[in-house]
Amino acid sequence: MDKALTSKHGPLIAGGLIGLIAVALAHFGNPGNMGFCVACFTRDIAGALGFHRAGVVQYIRPEIPGFILGSFLSAMMFREYSPRGGSSPAVRFGLGMFAMLGALVFLGCPWRAYLRVSGGDWNALYGVGGLAVGVIIGIVFLKMGFSLGASDKNPKASGLVMPLIALGLLAFLFIAPKFGENAPVFFSEKGPGSQHAPALMALAAGLIVGWLAQRSRFCTVGAIRDFLMMGDAYLLKGIISFMVVAFVANYALGTFNPGFEGQPVAHSNQTWNFLGMVLSGLAFTLAGGCPGRQLIMAGEGDSDAGVFVLGMLAGAAVAHNFSAASSGAGIGAYGIHVTVAGLIFCAFVGLFCRDRG
Repeated sequence: MDKALTSKHGPLIAGGLIGLIAVALAHFGNPGNMGFCVACFTRDIAGALGFHRAGVVQYIRPEIPGFILGSFLSAMMFREYSPRGGSSPAVRFGLGMFAMLGALVFLGCPWRAYLRVSGGDWNALYGVGGLAVGVIIGIVFLKMGFSLGASDKNPKASGLVMPLIALGLLAFLFIAPKFGENAPVFFSEKGPGSQHAPALMALAAGLIVGWLAQRSRFCTVGAIRDFLMMGDAYLLKGIISFMVVAFVANYALGTFNPGFEGQPVAHSNQTWNFLGMVLSGLAFTLAGGCPGRQLIMAGEGDSDAGVFVLGMLAGAAVAHNFSAASSGAGIGAYGIHVTVAGLIFCAFVGLFCRDRG
């Protein structure tokens, strides 16, 4: 299996399996068209930890720590654990924050955008289009010499920070320790945060996907970037396989529901579905990978990716504390403001973080 995942067909195999697992998780309890969503799941974790108080989106999603730990175990097993970092961490934190804000205006990360299309949510077509435009803008900056600088080799122990955080999150989920009279985490009693597959099943799924993505280099943003920039379809096969298998699984389970209205955890403001994902696509491209890929790299020991993930966590808090996140009713009161601010920030980074050589 490992030879297959590291072959030229690796992303195709991994993408198909990830798409199948995603639909299965939605079938067993995750919100509709949300078998996997790094943005939404990180938002739920931020709420569970009290970083925001939107009561309907608070739950420690075990898939997220599963991604990190699955990648870590795979990297250790195949001697690819490589602690590194120091490449413009403050900028990466900002990119992570604005990538999350754009995703929560749209209501989904790239993984969920493809899952929404595969489930028949045509609103997500605007998001996918926006994602591609964001990647194209990022490619323009890359061709202009954009660079956040090289990472340096770090001490071995430094790469353990994100796996340890992942273990801490699982401890909060399964042990639920109390400090005084109150538990330190909050769990939704209604809304998307209350909808989840059994915790052990979700954790197992996360571990498997972490392993699959680490070995195959599966990346939903890198696939578009490489294809448009270099004509390399190696990663693009993963997206195609992901969507085809997810569509077939949805159709077989009777959960394929084509249309614009009445879609789960989605809105139909197409302008901001598009522009929210333009922002996310641009931020992910400048940072070097989609949010799933950032989690995988964090598990491998990349502290720059870890900083990006922490930026996403902060972005989730900002989105809900400042009424910027969308809901099924439409975009948040300040969703437009944060999207414009994010595009300005990314344009500034793209223009001025360049290798002058």
